[in-house]
Amino acid sequence: MDLALGGIHHLTAITSNASGNLDFYTRVLGLRLVKKTVNQDDTSAYHLFYGDGDATPGSDITFFDWPTAPARRGTNSIVRTGFRVAAGSLGWWRERLVAEGRAVSEIAERRGRLSLAFEDREGQRLELVADDRDETHPWSKSPVPAEHQIRGLARITLSVPKLDPTDAVLTTLMNMRREAEYQDAEFPGGPVVAYAMGPGGAAAELHVAVQPDLPPAREGAGGVHHVAFRTPDYETLRAWTERLRGFRVPSSGEVERFYFRSLYFREPNGILFEIATDIPGFAADEPMETLGEALSLPPFLEPRRAAIERNLKPL
Repeated sequence: MDLALGGIHHLTAITSNASGNLDFYTRVLGLRLVKKTVNQDDTSAYHLFYGDGDATPGSDITFFDWPTAPARRGTNSIVRTGFRVAAGSLGWWRERLVAEGRAVSEIAERRGRLSLAFEDREGQRLELVADDRDETHPWSKSPVPAEHQIRGLARITLSVPKLDPTDAVLTTLMNMRREAEYQDAEFPGGPVVAYAMGPGGAAAELHVAVQPDLPPAREGAGGVHHVAFRTPDYETLRAWTERLRGFRVPSSGEVERFYFRSLYFREPNGILFEIATDIPGFAADEPMETLGEALSLPPFLEPRRAAIERNLKPL
């Protein structure tokens, strides 16, 4: 069985301001709220999923709403999240983000792709990356014109103090290809190493910044919780479960998230990885036309709906 990962499935970050987060990612970035649900392990917290118009796997950035202090930046963490946009849209986006009061970089080439770095209101480090693929799934109700809309996730950047243990997991266990090294002034200390998975391209890259002199990061608002990688179905997820067991890598075992099935484990520097299925998707419990408009709960939480809704803050 081919166990090449299909690319980035989703990235989950942390906010302490769900209403402000909703405004930024839907109004400013023009993403669609494709699922409004709760953290299945902490039902007092929203879990908000933002994606493209069709809730396509690989387009989702998600947030846990936790009342927590701001994250402390450092190594042993995920430090930048990329989104794909049309190459000709970067100038348009720079003007939009400046008008919103965001600190924005100049448009520059990073590892062979034009990109634009910025932060959300809580310091979440983001970038827009030029994407030359034609496939798009725009959202008709987005405040961003269809030709400029975010197409999905792009490269995700990690920071680690030592590369070798992480490199072994990425290449030997996860079947990624080590493609290049480059320097990035935002991440001083050592090279940034680019890895590709499956089909490659902007939607299937993981970059690792080597920063031996940084202290470890502290989880909090404006930080990232984990990154998930794509596998197509339950059969391949079972094969991944067996593969981790064969390499003696501790894992969660398969976890049913209803919208996808997942497998969690940590790479050697403690960064949480997830492998998630493309199926069944976010239309499993509500029509595609009305995704995200009401609170969705997986079947095992439905009997507790009244109590869960009482404990949630209005968005």
